[in-house]
Amino acid sequence: MANIIPFRAVRPRADLAERIAALPYDVYNRKEAREAVKGDDYTFLRIDRPETQFPEGYDMYAPEVYEKAREMLGQMIEDGFFVQEEKAAYYVYELIMDGRSQVGIGACASVDDYDSQVIKKHENTRADKEADRIRHVDVCSAQTGPIFLAYRRREEIEREVSRAMAEKPVYDFTEADGIAHRLWVIDEAEAVERIRNAFLQVDAIYIADGHHRCASAVRVSKKRRAAFPDYTGKEEFNYFLSVLFPDDQLMIMDYNRIVKPGTDFDESSFLDRVKESFALEKMGKEPYKPKTKGEIGMYYRDEWYRLTIDDKCYMGDPVEDLDVAVLQKQLLEPVFGIVDPKVDERIDFVGGIRGLAELERRVHTDALAAFAMFPTDIHELFAVSDAGKLMPPKSTWFEPKLRSGLLIHKIEEAEL
Repeated sequence: MANIIPFRAVRPRADLAERIAALPYDVYNRKEAREAVKGDDYTFLRIDRPETQFPEGYDMYAPEVYEKAREMLGQMIEDGFFVQEEKAAYYVYELIMDGRSQVGIGACASVDDYDSQVIKKHENTRADKEADRIRHVDVCSAQTGPIFLAYRRREEIEREVSRAMAEKPVYDFTEADGIAHRLWVIDEAEAVERIRNAFLQVDAIYIADGHHRCASAVRVSKKRRAAFPDYTGKEEFNYFLSVLFPDDQLMIMDYNRIVKPGTDFDESSFLDRVKESFALEKMGKEPYKPKTKGEIGMYYRDEWYRLTIDDKCYMGDPVEDLDVAVLQKQLLEPVFGIVDPKVDERIDFVGGIRGLAELERRVHTDALAAFAMFPTDIHELFAVSDAGKLMPPKSTWFEPKLRSGLLIHKIEEAEL
């Protein structure tokens, strides 16, 4: 039983939604974030990355930086850039990328469901990254970036989504990257009740993207619970901002590997070592994109190869049988000496959104070989989470990215 509730979102005025909406805070490094906000007083990235409002090199974790985020959010609300929903509602959020539509529901998920593992994770979080978002949420008393959740499709929910989308959206805009965003509000009492009851029939919810934001929201909730020991469980701090997508709506892109030369690499025996675990076929100069699970494209010495995983490499385990795990165990560790890809500087990860040409470019500049992966399937992610296990690093790349600033969840009851 998943407790997915409607909420009174703080959201941009319709005429400002396109200007305010911003990519997630963690897709930018410090330099990129500073460039992105330059001369723009509307982008929500200013609030999600408040260090951009301070001199270059300023301590991005200083208390005054988070206070600046709270101040800017408050000022934008005071200036009327945002409105707050009069009634608790669900929000249908459609993203269209390259003609492909992806539709989810904006709502709030339960901290208790996270603790009881109704909401399941597939990766660990880093304490330093958690600490940043904990302070941001706590100081702002608001969750500003939604967690990307997934669930197994239910027809009752799809019917309500279809009904909503037959009406005119409150937002309808296309950003410079070509991705369209549309939003509808579902606040009619009976429809809200039907959606809530339908989610109560969902046994498991899965974190697709946003593990650090999720863990941080949970930490803030527990901090507030400690401060208010008489809490009832209905307070807003007991829930966190999410957009939930049915499994058939999601697109996972490939997350590719770049390997840099190391001192212990034996080039003379490399291809023979590959053949120990993979069927190897030279494909020529044209980039080779894997067509099915079990295939890997390799770019090495200006040639593309198709690697097909040998059946003996599959262990009947949801983690060990992932293509990225097989590549790590059978090639990256024994041949390149990369034992821990989380920390080894000889490996880089390149999201599939950048294309195979980026892999060739890297091999021509600073890398020895590149590996193009077949995308992890959403049901592989579900299987790993259901087993209580963790995915290898950089296993999934979700596109398109949810925008921050379109839906804000205040964790205090104060109204605008």
